[in-house]
Amino acid sequence: MRFDRPIDEVLKSGHVPLPPYINRIDVSDDKSSYQTVYADKEGATASPTAGLHFTKELLASVKCHVSCVTLHTNYGTFAPVKTEEVENHKMHKEYFEIPAGTIEAIKSVKKNDGKVFAVGTTSARSLEYWAKEGKKEGDNDLFVYPGFEFKVVDHLITNFHLPKSTLMLLVSAFAGKDFIFEAYRQAIDKKYRFFSYGDAMLIL
Repeated sequence: MRFDRPIDEVLKSGHVPLPPYINRIDVSDDKSSYQTVYADKEGATASPTAGLHFTKELLASVKCHVSCVTLHTNYGTFAPVKTEEVENHKMHKEYFEIPAGTIEAIKSVKKNDGKVFAVGTTSARSLEYWAKEGKKEGDNDLFVYPGFEFKVVDHLITNFHLPKSTLMLLVSAFAGKDFIFEAYRQAIDKKYRFFSYGDAMLIL
């Protein structure tokens, strides 16, 4: 098959790849609502949804240093855990890049006893992959579940995730299963919205 147009131009004529649990076709507003305000590079097929909670005005009001990473979040992030033993789950890979300036900012924060906030589980995984493997870019297949020791991330801003997901395992590893399950019980009681277009939580 031949194309008489560049492939990136052809792809732009397609549809916004919404998560599978959003049971509707995409609409024009999704091009902005399912996109972070600080998105910069092309490559992701899913939005790093914890960042959807931020507006440009909110970011401008933050009283701490803000650094970015590039995340090519993909549909693998929605893959549920189906194995009986969590260790047997095959983790999906997602491409990431951590700029030199972000790495220097993290080192400076740690040196001065500051705290690193990660926005989203994919950001957290990328930072912890860098700490573990020493790689600042590439395909990240780090699987974080209870028992994992975090080296970089001190606080986490994230969504309320679906059951049986690797994202739920990561937040349970970060804050403790019992603590997270109690938070989720309260969220359900108070009818919080879950996942991509849902509510956010800050785990300190």
